[in-house]
Amino acid sequence: MTDTLWARTIAGQPEQGATASRARTTSMRDVEMFTEMTGDRNPIHYDKALAEASPFGGLIVQGGVTTGLLNAVVAEDLPGPGTVFLETHWNFVKAVAVGESITATVTIVEVRDDKPICKLETTVRNDNGEDCVVGTATTYTMPLREVDDCA
Repeated sequence: MTDTLWARTIAGQPEQGATASRARTTSMRDVEMFTEMTGDRNPIHYDKALAEASPFGGLIVQGGVTTGLLNAVVAEDLPGPGTVFLETHWNFVKAVAVGESITATVTIVEVRDDKPICKLETTVRNDNGEDCVVGTATTYTMPLREVDDCA
């Protein structure tokens, strides 16, 4: 096998068109943990009466909770372990309610042969199939395997 950076990644070079998804149901604990990390105490996430009177109609999770599922997909599934975002372009088109089930999906749009870099289409949809977050991302996958492991 030719020693390329892709050959030294844990999951190897992905194919253009490949997809991966992860799903979960959001919770108030997600909101609380995100607040612990960031200090974001926006009342739209905590004040039920205010949230119910808002255009959202109820408590919503922070955008970082929603897109965090995309982090898990790229780092665990596709392109795989060792992957980090270099760039993201996300449009938040529908808020995600506390207790709502969502699915994050990435599709490989372009794979560089010379470096472990991919361009992805990214989406987060609710169980009704409605887009919540849409956009693109560029990722880099760390070559974490030793050269000797690639033979």
